[in-house]
Amino acid sequence: MLAVLVAIGGADAQSRAGKGKKKDNPVISGKQKVRQSDYEEFNRFTSFSTKDTKRYFVAFDYSTLPELTQKPRPEWGEMQPVMNYLEKVSRAGMLMCAVYAVNPAIEDAAEHDRIAKEARKEALDALAAFDAWKVKKEWRNKIQYKVAEVDYRYFKGAAYYNETRDEDLIHVGLMLYFGTKKHPIIDADTTSRKFDDIKFFPNDATIVESWNTELDELSDYLKENDRKGVLITGYTDNQGTEAYTIGLSRQRAVEVRKALQMRGIDPNRIEVEAKGSENPIGDNSTYEGRIKNNRVSIKIQ
Repeated sequence: MLAVLVAIGGADAQSRAGKGKKKDNPVISGKQKVRQSDYEEFNRFTSFSTKDTKRYFVAFDYSTLPELTQKPRPEWGEMQPVMNYLEKVSRAGMLMCAVYAVNPAIEDAAEHDRIAKEARKEALDALAAFDAWKVKKEWRNKIQYKVAEVDYRYFKGAAYYNETRDEDLIHVGLMLYFGTKKHPIIDADTTSRKFDDIKFFPNDATIVESWNTELDELSDYLKENDRKGVLITGYTDNQGTEAYTIGLSRQRAVEVRKALQMRGIDPNRIEVEAKGSENPIGDNSTYEGRIKNNRVSIKIQ
């Protein structure tokens, strides 16, 4: 699988060769702990099943998306199987994560941060171009977009010591997750604001008026960060049958979704889950504990 690596800065990058850079260093620090071998073990495009969420890595230069999506007939290269699938399964859910790495030979922290900041903006702009193209094509696939940085030394493993890179920025590729399940392997959205759980009275799905301020702040945040979505998960205490608790938890999550829609949030950005009495945060043997468990959690994604 051919990885497409793009240099940033052109002649300027060449003129800076050696500046702030160091030779091979075996110390791995920070970034996403994902090896190339991890990607190679993922399911390939041989078959699809809605019951089996697929994970797929493609060494595709995502920075070419703005240019490609302007063409009448884009040539997708290694992305073609993905495009065929999305076109055929028009309601398939997917998370698309653009993955980049900063040249590990760059020692200066400020220079590393500058390159990473530019790389993130470039990736977000590329993903936005793809999303606009998808809408224009009238595809109804629900796609979430993220950006992640990997430590290139960890990603390549022992192979890193058999190659050198002159470019400052490496476009590693796209990591794709199919289905609606959440996957922790790459979760770059670590800077999102945290919101409190919305609490409910037992056996009730009515949103208490005191939570309106929280919902206003959440909707304002989503409007200011229009590339983010939100996962709303409903929970209950353990009083009642499984069917009852699942139904009640879903009703609570739906009520929160309705409240956000009334505040102008696109429903396509809102995902709802019903967990019933799963994952209690309080002791169900006490009234106080059950109050804690009757909640809806908010997760920006």
